[in-house]
Amino acid sequence: MQPIRVLIVDDHALFAEALAARLGREPDLVILPIAPDARRALALTATERPHVLVLDLTLGAENGLEVLDRVRKAHPDVRVVVLTAMSDLDAMVQAVRRGAVGWLEKTESADLVARVIRSAARRGGWIPPDVLGEVLRRLLSGDAEPTAGARLLAGLTPREREVLQCMVDGLGRAEIAERLGLSANTVRTHTQNLLSKLDMHSALEAITLAMRAGMRPNDP
Repeated sequence: MQPIRVLIVDDHALFAEALAARLGREPDLVILPIAPDARRALALTATERPHVLVLDLTLGAENGLEVLDRVRKAHPDVRVVVLTAMSDLDAMVQAVRRGAVGWLEKTESADLVARVIRSAARRGGWIPPDVLGEVLRRLLSGDAEPTAGARLLAGLTPREREVLQCMVDGLGRAEIAERLGLSANTVRTHTQNLLSKLDMHSALEAITLAMRAGMRPNDP
């Protein structure tokens, strides 16, 4: 596969440099110059074309969520993973609503950070499992119009709806492949297609939209 270009945005130089050095040992990751602030982050995103941006939400006097907004507006194809010392559910929900596809605390291992970066680059994402339910509940309580989601779902093929239902049921790619009798590559293709049609950037966003439109997990 194409190497994944990663831009770290963090004003804590020692942490950022240590993370960059560790991730740089991963053969499929290309670590770009570190951005310590919003100005540098936007400049490097424009010139270096990262696939994944690893963003701290505390950048000195700057608000990381505003940086997220600016990056997503200027470069909507860039996948943003928040890596922060914060453990604030409200901030987590706001980040996901604004387009982040992952949230990690800085206490997590570099191995997990690398896995989440890979998942993000492949149109996946990551929310800590112990808070995923609450994050989804808060996302579902937002003011998005349910009928708009229903109209988007109507554009999916029957197979794409089956894959989406499996995602709502909490199944991973291998489990979806087994349930539907498909190969993992075929499931990946259907997932990418449905995310594109729904204009979603992660499985979490797609599941949230589907549930707003009335889809519910099937009984086990």
